[in-house]
Amino acid sequence: MTSPISLCPQLPENALIVLIGASGAGKTTLASTWPASQVLSLDTLRGWVSDDEGCQEATTDAVDALHWLVDRRMARRLNTVIDANVSSDARDPLIAAAKRHGMPAIAVIVATSEDVCLARQIPRPDNRTVPGDTVRAQYKQMVHSIQSLRAQGFNEAFFAGGLNRLEPFLRRLSEAREADLGLDGGDGRGDLLLVRRVFGPEILPMWQWKDGSDVAGGDRVAEIRLGQLYLTLALRTNVDGEGDVGFDVMVPCPFDPECCGYAWAPAYSISCLHRALTGELNTSEDIVCTVHGGFDDVDQEADDHALQALHETVGSVR
Repeated sequence: MTSPISLCPQLPENALIVLIGASGAGKTTLASTWPASQVLSLDTLRGWVSDDEGCQEATTDAVDALHWLVDRRMARRLNTVIDANVSSDARDPLIAAAKRHGMPAIAVIVATSEDVCLARQIPRPDNRTVPGDTVRAQYKQMVHSIQSLRAQGFNEAFFAGGLNRLEPFLRRLSEAREADLGLDGGDGRGDLLLVRRVFGPEILPMWQWKDGSDVAGGDRVAEIRLGQLYLTLALRTNVDGEGDVGFDVMVPCPFDPECCGYAWAPAYSISCLHRALTGELNTSEDIVCTVHGGFDDVDQEADDHALQALHETVGSVR
């Protein structure tokens, strides 16, 4: 008698791979071990059609989009991973699309225990939390479907635990990192590596080094610009004299609106850049002006003036 589950999993290079398991089983985590372009997530599709991945009213539209995308990817014979809670009936059109284009259909069972699936609902936001009764029903359906997956049309059925997905996942990340560093023979990201690490990859297309600028006292200057709006940043290579590296963002001088110097505030993340653009960073206690110094310097100067005035007053009384 043939086992309903293959004991020596070997995924085809290109196939339709359907992840089967209850909500909270870890399907999305497993799906992330494949390149993002190969994964079709029902939650993501809900977000595309409604701007809310948890909008259940958008499910019908999301499923329509899923079926169309699966068919087009199967026609191109591309590896495609389905990250969705699909019932037995809902799997039929997916399998049919694979068969229609001569592609193998593989079921991968994510058999995380019911208790763990239920526990993983607790920290989720309200619009992404699945009721306990639904999770239990999904788990029961998963268990009952194991024996019939091949009969339904899947070429193979594997348990997720038997797949070696960690190695290809780490290999892909390693190759991407080596490309960033230029270790693959390419130019890499070079002087944008630190920018990516601090502010994220999304900012890179707007980042431009302004070599030759002298506004940062000899430190390297960059600009983030979109249309007429822009931010000026300085790369500091000896923060606090400790040899640390980081970025400052230019802000208005908080001590004199007509100051002719340059004021800088530390920029630790993309949130700091947002605060700088909206003006929320303009009163940061860490601002240092090339003319007035920092808040401590201004306070000390005020104290010195007050002390001098006191001495002059006492002298005149005598």
